[in-house]
Amino acid sequence: MLNFLTFLILIFTFNCVSIAMEKRPYHHLPDGTFRNPEGSPKRDENVKWSYKIFNQEKKKLDMTVTKDNVIEKKYSKSISQIFNDLGENKFRSIENSELNSVLSNYKNCVLSLGGGTPCYHDNMSLILSYTTNVFFIDVNSEILSERLFKKKDKRPLISSIDTIEEMKQFINKHYFERRPFYSMATHSIISNRNDSKNVVKEILSLLN
Repeated sequence: MLNFLTFLILIFTFNCVSIAMEKRPYHHLPDGTFRNPEGSPKRDENVKWSYKIFNQEKKKLDMTVTKDNVIEKKYSKSISQIFNDLGENKFRSIENSELNSVLSNYKNCVLSLGGGTPCYHDNMSLILSYTTNVFFIDVNSEILSERLFKKKDKRPLISSIDTIEEMKQFINKHYFERRPFYSMATHSIISNRNDSKNVVKEILSLLN
């Protein structure tokens, strides 16, 4: 049984250049006091946690997270190129084949799907045959249209859309058509702007 986990990864960039302490926004001042007058956050004594325990538990997951798009990596082409060269029908067939391969070969993994994937070749039924941890992140059309418009050149179905208003109309039409497939997901989570932390917390609380 696959466990589909969603993680919020925080990447901190450290500047190792030597700069005087008083010019840097460090939490601790040279005299031992705090820039934050309330001092450091206090750990809840009831919470037993450490990085050692975290790393031990993380290894138990035996989880593979693919950083690259599986199809693009295999065919050495972008999704847009595959669409242009082979057409959407062939792409959807390739997509189904690769989905089958990932589900069959990975015991635990994070699988992030495009909006069209659940709607072809009975893919949602295939996914649900492997796991009950299937999440639909429901974002309203206004937010989604803004996000997709910025990345439209990488998405062949929307690359020719010229305005955000056109994008919103496209999204509303396809959402109506695709909703029956999305509703097959085990869990549906409403997502708004800048609430990724809350989405992650909700997903983790619902994992089986």
